Amino acid sequence: MSYRDTTERLAGYRREIAALRDKMRALQERVEPEEVPDYTFAGADGPVRLSQLFGGRDTLFVIHNMGKGCPNCTMWADGFNGVLAHLENRAAFVVTSPDDPATQAEFAASRGWRFRMVSHAGTSFAAEMGYRDAGGGWLPGVSVFKKAGNRILRVSDAGFEPGVDFCAVWHLFDLIPEGTAGWGASFA
Repeated sequence: MSYRDTTERLAGYRREIAALRDKMRALQERVEPEEVPDYTFAGADGPVRLSQLFGGRDTLFVIHNMGKGCPNCTMWADGFNGVLAHLENRAAFVVTSPDDPATQAEFAASRGWRFRMVSHAGTSFAAEMGYRDAGGGWLPGVSVFKKAGNRILRVSDAGFEPGVDFCAVWHLFDLIPEGTAGWGASFA
């Protein structure tokens, strides 16, 4: 297939994806929120409650990170670091992992991360949000919470895996004819 024919067909697929995203947003607007407890996490300065992570915002992104041993989670966090100012212009943002706060701080410093981190170790948070597997392992993803008076509501979430929309690396590789060609995230 010619270059021009291929790019026209790909542009059509991208329009289909954009239309599907519009349908997803419309469905998301109709979701019945799920009330959640005001979980307590371990932060760099001591215990911190979920409600405190909102700061002055009514919306909070919580990234479910598997910790410093996961190269994919590290790559996703590297990407969030790059767009943090844009995200925080709209909502509060925090990354949570099972690593203790000292380990988080050391690893964040080595990566140049600027976002807040809290530890969910010893809590039921990850499991109750659906980010533990049947064997007790951690799963990556994101949950979005809204404040409604004294209540905290989870309004959406999405799991992460290689190729998801939450990491631009995969979509740039989609532009290479052979795709990832077996490439996997590393601690680059």
